[in-house]
Amino acid sequence: MPATATPANDKLVLALPQGRILKEVLPLLARTGIEPEPAFGDPAARQLRFATNVPDLDIVRTRSFDVATYVAFGAAHIGIAGNDVLMEFDYDEIYAPLDLGIGKCHIAVAAPAELVGRDDPSRWSHVVVATKYPRITRRHFAARGVQAECIKLSGGIELAPALGLCPRIVDLVSTGATMRANGLVEIERIADITSRLIVNRAAFKTRHARIAPWIGRLEEVARAA
Repeated sequence: MPATATPANDKLVLALPQGRILKEVLPLLARTGIEPEPAFGDPAARQLRFATNVPDLDIVRTRSFDVATYVAFGAAHIGIAGNDVLMEFDYDEIYAPLDLGIGKCHIAVAAPAELVGRDDPSRWSHVVVATKYPRITRRHFAARGVQAECIKLSGGIELAPALGLCPRIVDLVSTGATMRANGLVEIERIADITSRLIVNRAAFKTRHARIAPWIGRLEEVARAA
């Protein structure tokens, strides 16, 4: 075996989220010296695990919610996930040492504009909400003494009020354009969101000498951005 080769089962695995955050993550990785194999940028490629120019590091690409699960259960050793995902799942097995300062957005409560004009949040005792963040939503309302009945959706949250599913939603807001296009108005901001570097706690102990330098490099790059 060549000196630079590493068995697949001994490589570090970095889990990255698909979509908007990935576009911001890749320049950070490039500045740390990580370059995925060409197939990573090929939309026709069917593979989900990719080699990099670093012999002992592979990348997997998956849904943002699944990044945290892969890292928590040790299938991936490190990953990048929004703190919305970390707040929702609250895995004890995940260590989040670094805020990368990318993927900035926030979680908010929103409702149709016509409802907002005649609604008083201070008088709520029970609300029905469509969201992909039921745990965050329940905690937010419970802190105010409000019972939240959550209807879990995986996407198209903004459709819920228009289709009569429920009057309010809790969702991520970036520019607010999607909410406005669907006649929704933000009522309350729950939390500001950025993306974090996350590490499996057990892997951080057993592979500390290999993982810690990457945390340091990403911290330098994030600070310089």
